Amino acid sequence: MRPMLINNSINILVTVLTLTLCTSAGATESDYHLLKRLHLGGDGGWDCLTIDGPTRRLYLPRGHHVQVVDLTTDKVIGDIPDTPGVHGIALATELHRGFTSNGKGNTVTIFDLKSLKITGQVKCGSNPDAIVYDPSTKRIVVGNGRSHDATVIDAASGAVLKTIPLGGKPEFAVADGSGRVFINIMDTAEVATIDCRILGVTKRFSLTPCEEPTGMALDPKHHRIFSGCRNRLMSVLDSVTGKLLATIPIGGGVDGVGYDPVRKLAFSANGDGTLTVIREATPGGFTPMTLVTLPGARTMAIDPVTHLLYLPTALFEALPESGKSSEKLRPVMVKDSFELLVVGQ
Repeated sequence: MRPMLINNSINILVTVLTLTLCTSAGATESDYHLLKRLHLGGDGGWDCLTIDGPTRRLYLPRGHHVQVVDLTTDKVIGDIPDTPGVHGIALATELHRGFTSNGKGNTVTIFDLKSLKITGQVKCGSNPDAIVYDPSTKRIVVGNGRSHDATVIDAASGAVLKTIPLGGKPEFAVADGSGRVFINIMDTAEVATIDCRILGVTKRFSLTPCEEPTGMALDPKHHRIFSGCRNRLMSVLDSVTGKLLATIPIGGGVDGVGYDPVRKLAFSANGDGTLTVIREATPGGFTPMTLVTLPGARTMAIDPVTHLLYLPTALFEALPESGKSSEKLRPVMVKDSFELLVVGQ
């Protein structure tokens, strides 16, 4: 997961008020489209958002703090400060605790889910990024992008239980609810399986021909892992056998992937300004449809109650001309332009 930076092509799409279905196959009134745009404003970039369906809360990392949005009123109702370089949020709802991975602080912040007050900090490896909660063992797994390992934390006590070498850069993680956590290893194009009971890596599966896997989602009923990859492919992996079941074309610049188990659809949020919706048309055969969104809308979360999709984006100022082609310039976000795109049927 990376902080959201987009090019100045967004300026030509700021007037887009609807999503357009780019493939005609299966286009009906029930297809996904833009329902509304929530202007939130505020400073800071963004990364991977998390939704707690029963409490109607959306947790949104904003660079150095976390905004909390009430999905009933669509209003910001709280803020969690002092989370430097925050990438993601994991929720241990039965323990009434939330956890943030702070990439620039090399820490995990623990906060109370009701009051949103910070209750603790845990030291991790270098550049903690991916973060997930396993409810069966009540353990938090944090993937450290720079030190290429995972920190396992006891969610109840906040104690570090073990640091597990991963052999590459962890990018995103999902838990199956029975003690296994799957992590995309970006630089080796693999999925590593951590057993949270024995605190070790038990399996490694290749995603070739997919390259640089980022976002990840799980269909636990059918044992399928969906990984969005930077070479414009989504892989579908059998989480038990490691067999690659399919590769599906998606848009460019993916960072967020989701799966809706009720509607049996997978989604890829792409930084090029598209959303790929994937349906299993036949056993083992997947059909993608592409919707136009806005450049930069490359992360997403699915509300498990309403089945709505939330995609953050913003406007950025045009980059100055540079004589050095290798120079990497960071665009500046237009003040108060941050918003959430809400997509549904």
